[in-house]
Amino acid sequence: MSLPPVSPDAGAGSVDPNLDFAGTTPYEDYVQADVLTHLQHLRSDDPGEMVFLVTTQVMELWFTVIVHEWETASRALREDRVPVAMDALKRSVRELEALNHSWRPLAQLTPGQFNAYRAALGEGSGFQSAMYRRMEFLLGEKSASMLVPHRGAPRVHAELEKALQEPSLYDEVLALLARRGLPVPQSVLGRDLAQRYEPSPEVEAVWAGIYADADQNTELVRLGEALSDVAELIWRWRNDHLVATRRAMGAKTGTGGSAGVAWLEKRAQKNVFPELWTARSHV
Repeated sequence: MSLPPVSPDAGAGSVDPNLDFAGTTPYEDYVQADVLTHLQHLRSDDPGEMVFLVTTQVMELWFTVIVHEWETASRALREDRVPVAMDALKRSVRELEALNHSWRPLAQLTPGQFNAYRAALGEGSGFQSAMYRRMEFLLGEKSASMLVPHRGAPRVHAELEKALQEPSLYDEVLALLARRGLPVPQSVLGRDLAQRYEPSPEVEAVWAGIYADADQNTELVRLGEALSDVAELIWRWRNDHLVATRRAMGAKTGTGGSAGVAWLEKRAQKNVFPELWTARSHV
């Protein structure tokens, strides 16, 4: 029987790592690094396209993690496990910070640099991202029309359709408040979940009451602040996207036929979890 070669430095007490594996390394088996690092198929000769493509792919991975966290938080809230939900929200805040930093490699593109490979995008545009759309749906930004671009991908379309019909993260928060005896109106609790969430004066009053009596509502105040952290970083994400786009292409029509900067400006003006912000004026 033959034995595998042994490193001359190996022996009792050796600190050398194991380098001999029958197949691929355990690291590769777990991380699938070879798959990830061969997903870049450039469509231009411009050296700047690589950073644009990889940065966009990294953003997609962060979207995936954040969706996982918010779905975890939603389930936990439904089951009245607020600490579990809080842990997921806090993790998502750190992940959103990393996501937002992803703009840095692209934030100072000149029009000439962007134009060098813009044609490679064709009709591709960020608003076509299915995972980002799931993020938006979890924030209460529902729109059935945003499923249309994905009709040609049955699995993706089905996942988005499911997310459209399910309660958003904020819906689960408001249901929790109602179970705690707070006067969340039935018109909010029983609304059509496939529609965009619209601000409610009654919900604003509920949050104002929670914050006004913070000593009696410690857990709910902490939940509100965790949601506010998420909302703030979403606002920063939208504004960083707006600034990067304005710098790279001005007011030109966006790829995929979007209105470009005009569309992003409209998005940047909107707050998620709106009553958490307006209620502060009444505390």
